[in-house]
Amino acid sequence: MYLKSLVFLCMASWMVSAQQSFSGIVRYQEGQVLRPLEGVNIYWSGTTIGTTTNEEGHFSIPPSEDTNQLVFSYIGFETDTLIIQSDEVIHQLMRPKNEDDLDEVVVSKRRKSVQKSYFETQNIVTVSSDELLKAACCNLAESFETNPSIDVNFNDALTGVKQVQMIGLASPYLMISEENIPMVRGASQVYGLSFTPGTWVESMQITKGAGSVVNGFESMTGQINTELKKPLTSEKLFLNLFRSLNGRSELNLHTKTDLSPKLSTNLFVHLNQRSQKNDRNNDDFLDTPLSDQWNVLNRWQYIDAQKGFVSFLNLRLMGDQKQLGSVDFDPDLHKNTTDFWGSEIITNRLDASFKLGYVNPMIPYESIGFQLAHSRHDQDSYFGLRTYDINHQSWYGSLLFNSIINNTKHKFKTGLNLAYDAYDEQVLTDSYNRIDRSVGGYFEYTYDSLEKLSGSLGVRYDHHNQLGGFVTPRMHLRYKFSDLTTLRFSVGSGRKTANVFSENQKLFASSRTIELPNVSDSRFGLLPERSWNYGFSVVKGFDLWKMPSSLTLDLFRTEFVNQVVVDWETPNAIRFYNLEGDSFANSLQLGFDSELASDLNLRLAYKYYDVQLDYESGRKQKPLQPEHRFFANLGYVSSKWRLDGTYQYTGSMRVPATGDHPNGQQTQSFGLINAQITYIPTPKLEFYVGAENAADFRQVDPIVSVDDPFGTSFDTTQVYAPVEGSMTYVGMRYNF
Repeated sequence: MYLKSLVFLCMASWMVSAQQSFSGIVRYQEGQVLRPLEGVNIYWSGTTIGTTTNEEGHFSIPPSEDTNQLVFSYIGFETDTLIIQSDEVIHQLMRPKNEDDLDEVVVSKRRKSVQKSYFETQNIVTVSSDELLKAACCNLAESFETNPSIDVNFNDALTGVKQVQMIGLASPYLMISEENIPMVRGASQVYGLSFTPGTWVESMQITKGAGSVVNGFESMTGQINTELKKPLTSEKLFLNLFRSLNGRSELNLHTKTDLSPKLSTNLFVHLNQRSQKNDRNNDDFLDTPLSDQWNVLNRWQYIDAQKGFVSFLNLRLMGDQKQLGSVDFDPDLHKNTTDFWGSEIITNRLDASFKLGYVNPMIPYESIGFQLAHSRHDQDSYFGLRTYDINHQSWYGSLLFNSIINNTKHKFKTGLNLAYDAYDEQVLTDSYNRIDRSVGGYFEYTYDSLEKLSGSLGVRYDHHNQLGGFVTPRMHLRYKFSDLTTLRFSVGSGRKTANVFSENQKLFASSRTIELPNVSDSRFGLLPERSWNYGFSVVKGFDLWKMPSSLTLDLFRTEFVNQVVVDWETPNAIRFYNLEGDSFANSLQLGFDSELASDLNLRLAYKYYDVQLDYESGRKQKPLQPEHRFFANLGYVSSKWRLDGTYQYTGSMRVPATGDHPNGQQTQSFGLINAQITYIPTPKLEFYVGAENAADFRQVDPIVSVDDPFGTSFDTTQVYAPVEGSMTYVGMRYNF
């Protein structure tokens, strides 16, 4: 702890920096949205000192001793001259020329679907909706197949659920939010990502390592934040039809209505169904569940640009039903019997949220925001003869204030968060109730020069009815050696309460006995989880054969001070207990991105994970966690075609002891190939065809003791590879 405190104290010296040049950002207005403008010529009037903006609109220019008039020039836009009288960050808005003054101006630049910033202080990867179109992307859980920042693992042999991981740790240690409101947590931890259709998403921001204190104390390894399509800027009408050859059908319909220049609303309707029974491995169990989901979201947006107000109101309802287990299982006939092993998972969910923001028109760097969200999650489920029901009601509120200290290089954020979670769980024959309440305040200072050095230092204090009072510090530094070389460092702590049943629901699809240290306590005697995360990253841009390319190195280490150990090491049992010893996750990622041609992009990544913890039986590598992964993606885009191919290699991993393998085993390595071809006859219409796991790799015998599903050795949890094999699909998108 002394070393960690010393790091924060010593490295706080980055707050002082000398003015070496002037910097800023250039944007243009598209509808109601400000977008960065690349390639703007910027120079001191009457001199040869000049520069251009990068793809994010950022620029930096040395001072001139002869003039303070800075000129901004770009084809198709009015040339503008600013009188520079201070060293504040420059924000320039370019205005298009009058169409009568132009014969024709065509500016063509394809924006990258995955962007890594050289200027952001935090290690953030921005994923646009264009990237989501490269895969079937029926929901968020299936939208990371073409992104190496997130790993996708297979949860079990029955539900078809995919679990995401970041820097070697599973999703419970990630903060997953929707427009900065916590979303996938508590009761929705396992299935929550499948409740957001991919077509609803406008963009995603993936933050590696310690996140901002603004977003709360629960993030330990990073954050995934999704931005949904906005009523003001979304399509008037969007239709997506999808059908896979293994029986999955999907419909997405979006509509938009402008009720006035300031008020807009849109409606999202999502339906998906799988009614076809698939059992390709002939074990008499469904390879994928029968499922039926409906999902409706209504959004309202009000904006008054002159007065500085913007607000959102969201209301969402969802129903999801899954049937899994034996091919011959009929819930009406076989539920609660031993004729056939079967399961149903029935979920109903309500989400409502309100957001209000105000930006002072006279002082645009000063703003205040308010958020209020409520959700109710009801899940009724049984797995064979085992019952698991959960009701989770949640309230979340936040108040945020942004401003500056002296000038726009010195910014700060401060605010309050409140959270309330009520859990009611039925586990086998026992009931457990728990209420979590927390209130917290934070302050985050940011030095933002767009020059060599920038960073943020944040701290928050929270009081939790179960955890008591505690402090969460986090720091991020960025040093820019040049416009194309950036170094980042981050350190911070995080903590969370473990929801052992909702986070590990796959245990019910087995005959393993559940062992807890204190079953009379509502928290079972389990301590809150607490960790430190350290991160180091380098991004180097360069030209390869005159085409822009980049190399990335990410190094992260997560150390647990306290952790709830999920112990699968004993055959026929799962044990939960507090960590006694060490638990850590080291991760390394090497990435290479290149535009091989103006319409051809290559993305490569190698990942190494060393994830170990001290079980009661000794220190071991985390089960079902490969040490080595490799990723390759090749994409081609033209006016009429989009072609995309992805290869993912997964190395060997350790499988813990089971009834069939009491000493455990080591899996084989494997590779998966995904591909998609999209034809675009008109800008409004697209047809696509694709395949996932095109080589049809499948895990052999994924279910332990499949012939005796009610016996003591039955286990569907030790899954490391696909069960269903290849999936071929076709679809259509219409956008008006």
